[in-house]
Order: sequence, then structure tokens, then C-alpha cells
Amino acid sequence: MENGSLRMDINKKRERKIILFSTGFLVIFFVWLIAFTGELSTFSLLRFALLIILSYIAMVIDISTKRIPNVLVLIMVSGWLLLIIPMISYDTSNGLRLFADSIYGFLTGGGLFLLVYIISRKGLGGGDVKFMAAVGLYLGFAEILPAILYGTVFAAITGLILIVFKKMERKGTIPLVPFLFTGIMITIFTH
Repeated sequence: MENGSLRMDINKKRERKIILFSTGFLVIFFVWLIAFTGELSTFSLLRFALLIILSYIAMVIDISTKRIPNVLVLIMVSGWLLLIIPMISYDTSNGLRLFADSIYGFLTGGGLFLLVYIISRKGLGGGDVKFMAAVGLYLGFAEILPAILYGTVFAAITGLILIVFKKMERKGTIPLVPFLFTGIMITIFTH
């Protein structure tokens, strides 16, 4: 009987977290949408909206499982393709410029995280590498670097605080995507 009760408590806590995260996401998304609707082109608005939604989903999954599913990364890349292909067809010169910038962002985000993954001997997850490569498609070369900087600095500070207050061991791990999501949001809002 106690196992059933314990499972119900865990499920209720999980449901509360999902509701809290969903509410937080909706608030963030609608504030962003209201703030930038008039300033952004339709392509940029769709690109950033899709990035926010998919990054938020990645954050929630990373918090609960400490993994980024490959299918989510595939959805991110597919969503980007669904945006860029019509852009290239509609406005070829601008679309090709955005395509090239996105590829540079992909290589920069994925490449930097792959380098850290290799140097740290898998101290960073492979899902984080793929996730940041996909984020690079949306942000492009110039915006992926600040997103990475903000996110990793926040993660490092949080990790140090947790170690100092003995809430985590030196070899412990924390989900990285919530901090990367923060870096992405700061980059988008200060764009």
C-alpha cells in the first residue's frame, strides 16, 4: 500500500513541476512575443518562437532526465529547415545569407561543445553538443557565442555555489540546458 501512495506523491510532484514549468514558459513566451512582434520580420519571429519553444522543452526534459533526446534535436533541425527553405525560395539572396550564417552558428555551437566534450572526457553530455549545434542554426554565428557564454558562466557560478555549500560534490553534475536556455533567452531579448 505504501508503494502505491509513494508513487501517487511522486506523480503529483511531477505534475506540479510540469504545470509550473508550463506556466513559466507561457509567461516568458508571451512577454517576448508582445515585446518584439513589431520589431521582427515574420521569419525572425517564427525562428525565435520555435527556438524558445523547443529549447524550453529541452530544458524541462534535461531537468527531469539529465538527457536531451535525439528526436528533439531532429525536430529542431527539421523546424529550422521548414523555415529556411521557403525563405531561400522567397528571397534568395537574403535566404542564402541567413543559411550561411546559420551553418556557421551550427558549426560554432556544435564545434565548441564537441571540443569541450572531447577535452573533458565526456564530462559534458553528447546531447548538449547536439543541442547547441541545433541552437546555432537558429541563432547564427554572431548570436551563438553570447548564448554559450551566458549559459556556461551561469552554470559555472551555480556549480561553484553548490560545491561551496556542500550541496554537490566536485565531480557532481547538473543539467546544463536550463543555463543554456537562460543564455539563449538573454541573447534573444538583447538582440
